[in-house]
Amino acid sequence: MPIKVVKPGLATTVQDLGRPGYYHIGIPLSGGMDRHALLAANLLVGNAEGAAVLEAVFMGPELEFTDDAMVAVTGAELPPKLDGEPRETWSSFKVKRGQKLSFDFLKKGARAYIAVAGGVDVPVVLGSRSTYALGALGGFKGRKLEAGDELPIGAVAAPVKEGRAVAEELRGLPTAMPTELRVTPGLYWHRITDGAGQGFFADTWKVAPEADRIGYRFKGGKPLEFVPREPPFGAGSDPSNITDACYPYGSIQVPGGTEPIVLHRDAVSGGGYFMVGTVISADMDLIGQLQPNTPVKFVKVEMDEALAARRARAELVARVRASLTLSP
Repeated sequence: MPIKVVKPGLATTVQDLGRPGYYHIGIPLSGGMDRHALLAANLLVGNAEGAAVLEAVFMGPELEFTDDAMVAVTGAELPPKLDGEPRETWSSFKVKRGQKLSFDFLKKGARAYIAVAGGVDVPVVLGSRSTYALGALGGFKGRKLEAGDELPIGAVAAPVKEGRAVAEELRGLPTAMPTELRVTPGLYWHRITDGAGQGFFADTWKVAPEADRIGYRFKGGKPLEFVPREPPFGAGSDPSNITDACYPYGSIQVPGGTEPIVLHRDAVSGGGYFMVGTVISADMDLIGQLQPNTPVKFVKVEMDEALAARRARAELVARVRASLTLSP
């Protein structure tokens, strides 16, 4: 039986772990901005780790259940309420037929993940149920949810008990202030002066209001100074322009040298702005939980540090998986 959308929230979409393999033809990975939280939500209700869930941004939806279900809400501290009664985040709870799930005001983070046992059963498009709204692809009719939508839910593979929970130390949310985002310098690092490179890492930046699934803009640092050059054929006249190149996921472009933009899940795959570096994969989930005006420091790391961080992130997932395996 479907779930009815009474109120859609600010920007609620269907997401899973994304659709790799099409970036070279301009179709981004999409999927949950905080993959760790999405995966944990699915494990809490007994789904496969990559099942489709709802990603709610800043404000939660109101959902009416037409059948009994097991639900979990992870990611941002967006307190769920069942018929007005509070429920815990990062913990599984039962919902009975006819009950409504709503949410209190956001307390921490930016994106919450709502998993339902059986998963959101929208059509698979190019190997994924994720919504790519800019391309009207996947998800529920290729768009964010609207009032009156009815979300189909798949069959429950392995029923689990309510009350399963992820320990706070395994949740992986940003805690330090300012939040540190580790960066490996990019192929175009030579385009800025030594002083500008030092300043980029020394400055404290803040998340700008323009922060969404395509990219997060940062403001407040000093403008970058570029090394003088003669623009190459095919590049624009601005010092930040290059001959069109591919954009890695997590890459940091700085148009005009003023405000860095970290490209995220729904970003374009190439263009004509230079990239000062790339945020390491282990820290991309953190970006998805940053609210506007959050202070941030970019921290320079080498490849061995980036790989060690990726291993640590994988170990965190393994610990969540193990903890829930012991809790049927």
